[in-house]
Amino acid sequence: MTIQDSHWQAAVVPASTSDGNGGIGSNGRVGQGGASRSAPLRVDAQRNLEHVLRAAREVFGELGYGAPMEDVARRARVGVGTVYRRFPSKDVLVRRIAEEETSRLTEQARTALGQEEEPWSALSRFLRTSVASGAGRLLPPQVLRVGVDGEESTVVARAESRVPHQRVGPQPDLRVVGPRPVPAEEQDDTGAAELLEVVGQLVDRARAAGELRGDVTVADVLLVIATAAPALPDAAHQAAASARLLDILLEGLRPRSG
Repeated sequence: MTIQDSHWQAAVVPASTSDGNGGIGSNGRVGQGGASRSAPLRVDAQRNLEHVLRAAREVFGELGYGAPMEDVARRARVGVGTVYRRFPSKDVLVRRIAEEETSRLTEQARTALGQEEEPWSALSRFLRTSVASGAGRLLPPQVLRVGVDGEESTVVARAESRVPHQRVGPQPDLRVVGPRPVPAEEQDDTGAAELLEVVGQLVDRARAAGELRGDVTVADVLLVIATAAPALPDAAHQAAASARLLDILLEGLRPRSG
């Protein structure tokens, strides 16, 4: 994954809800003199917000969280000032996207856990649904580092360098940053702890049933999600490539026969 940890570390600092003067708070919402609820947005403002969020998911999914706000504005077809009016800093926007994608993955895991009786069916359903949705490209980086230390750090760093997938060609303004220790408060800031707990249940069930390799961890499962959704120009080609890659990765998760 292409990550700028300096952006992410700032993004997880709790945001205030308002500036206390009816202005824009650091969470990107309109303040109401200290009131906790946001004022209703005008139709055009709501439309712009939706465009910005959609563009941010696309841009960050392609380039990583190191992509500049100007790229998000360009993709949303709005001025960069419009983006900053809703999200006073890039860190606030990054946190918003990461929270939404983590929540989506958590719900997908819960659905698979609750609707599939067979442990392997539940785990594979979660992986297929998550990869198809593309949510793995926007996982918070600390989720991919859970339970990783020592030599395994190199493996995760390499995987992160590929997720989100990059455009072909040089990207001089982006750099891969190696794993850093993640404070406990950051691990739960975007709902990551909840995601890890539910995915952990899927992993434990499949392992107990003898349908998952004993050395597979929750971090391994999340790495499958993050790496099995290549960003390709043609949508049909991307879907086919993702399905093929996931089939190969799923086979690798199964216990070795004999």
